[in-house]
Amino acid sequence: MRSLFFTLIFTISTVATATEGVNPVVVMETNKGTVKIELWADKAPITVANFLRYTDNKFYDGLVFHRIIPGFMIQGGGYNSDLLEQSTYEPIKNEATAELKNNRGTLAMARTQVVDSASSQFFINLVDNNFLDHTDQTARGFGYAVFAEVIEGMDIVDQIATVQTGSQRGHQDVPVEPVVIISVTRE
Repeated sequence: MRSLFFTLIFTISTVATATEGVNPVVVMETNKGTVKIELWADKAPITVANFLRYTDNKFYDGLVFHRIIPGFMIQGGGYNSDLLEQSTYEPIKNEATAELKNNRGTLAMARTQVVDSASSQFFINLVDNNFLDHTDQTARGFGYAVFAEVIEGMDIVDQIATVQTGSQRGHQDVPVEPVVIISVTRE
């Protein structure tokens, strides 16, 4: 009940911000450089409130991009540099819609095969990944919820996409040298 209340409060404050015509912006400092991201509170309020809850609680600080696939995406927000998965809040409702496209530079929530299973992990699309878009209400067609876009530092994202990867601890496409999210803060 407490977490539902917390999510509701964040959603209300995020919607109020969107109503004023200003979407929140976060700054992601990585060991490869700085990426500035506009969160689309006006289009994905639940997802943005969730991302800001993790941001404000410094959850992402020190985690890594643990999955990097050139020509596809970079994924982070769930593992530390030892590839130990971090405890998260409860999963959120998937806000994927046909209007929100997994285009180059957008951020979307990572999830399992369960539609409403996203928690802290996100990915940044390196190209237009329209096969990840919402097409229908089935588990297969629901898609991945896009909630933000890189507004500065896409060159840093592209640089991250070029790091050498391999297999570690049962995971594939893991950077050989960790790509660390030093911090994520509101601008």
